[in-house]
Amino acid sequence: MSSRRPLYGWLTAEAISLTGTRVSMIALPWFVLTTTGSPTRTGLVALAEMLPLVVLKVLSGPVIDRVGARRVSIACDVASVAAVGAIPLLHEAGMLTFPVLLVLVALAGALRGPGDAAKAALTPAVVAAADVPMERATGLHSTVERTAGLLGAAGAAGLVAAIGAADALLVDALSFGASAAVLAATTRTLRKVGSDEEDDPASYGARLRAGWDFLRGDRVLLGITVMVALTNLLDAAYITVLVPVWSKEVVGSASGVALLFAFFGGSAAVGALCASAWGARMPRRTTYLVAFLLAGAPRFVVMALDSPVWLVVGTCAVAGFAAGFINPILGAVIFERIPTDLTGRVSALTTAMCFALIPFGGVLGGLLVSGVGLTPALLAVGVAYFVVTMLPAVDPHWRELDRRPSRALEPAAVSG
Repeated sequence: MSSRRPLYGWLTAEAISLTGTRVSMIALPWFVLTTTGSPTRTGLVALAEMLPLVVLKVLSGPVIDRVGARRVSIACDVASVAAVGAIPLLHEAGMLTFPVLLVLVALAGALRGPGDAAKAALTPAVVAAADVPMERATGLHSTVERTAGLLGAAGAAGLVAAIGAADALLVDALSFGASAAVLAATTRTLRKVGSDEEDDPASYGARLRAGWDFLRGDRVLLGITVMVALTNLLDAAYITVLVPVWSKEVVGSASGVALLFAFFGGSAAVGALCASAWGARMPRRTTYLVAFLLAGAPRFVVMALDSPVWLVVGTCAVAGFAAGFINPILGAVIFERIPTDLTGRVSALTTAMCFALIPFGGVLGGLLVSGVGLTPALLAVGVAYFVVTMLPAVDPHWRELDRRPSRALEPAAVSG
């Protein structure tokens, strides 16, 4: 018998967790900057969080497959309450030195990596329990993710202004606890596709290598991972450098940044919601190509051509709507191609690789703008975006995007 309670509980837990994370993404740098006055230390804190996040996400795969995605997710969220909550509490007590802050932020990143990977690994289980198309679940998740990003960023600004950056971090800590509670309450009877992983005598290293060997051997999965890693790099350059510089030179204030991101994010949430409703009936490869044609190069080109602000905003709105279809499609393909006993390892590897180049995006954008100027930089990144995303049009292996499983997943052994 199908049950959508785990699906809705998983989505609710993700909404709470992602919103809290967006609050932290604004509150933490602001907290460091205002308490230390050092941009260098602010950058070190960001590195201290991201490095263990990516590394532990990769290394957590075998643990997720053996212990269970549900258990790992709940445990990491509960531990994150203490790790993140200790920052404002120690600050209030006058005991938060900079080395202690680095340790706590690194611990928070080390917990968030496996926690995020475990939540992602729950996808096939909640889809099987709910008996819905994979695109429905991935589309709803993408809608939640984009909406949380939009509301979380806006809410963070208000929280920081109203209660201060330290107390805003306390809100983030509490969000982890709420996420764990919701997931524990709604997925208690969740069942997953059967796996003999707990009886696997192979060593940790061998199990980790098995995930990498599978990913490396699947040309479509590896292609998706590399493509997303490269577009994330280009998007990071766009978000952290190109748009702020454009806004300063063309609009004359930071309002241009807020305007572009608000329209893109809002449209993307609508697009993802549409994908959740229509995605199962749409041709995946064609949808992917059309979506990236609209979501990629045009926004760079209109900014480079010194177009009116209304045209740039309109282009970003169209791009956002198209982008909303991309993650649901790619997410469905990824989870359908991964064997159930490798779900934790392979999904953790793919998401970690997709994250790996993001820290270098700002460096890339800064070097381009400093070296050749804003307009050539926008055109260069736009052309690179087009090439990276359109290569699947000429690679016959990507036709496998349209291959759907012949039947739904059958839930079996009780999930951990």
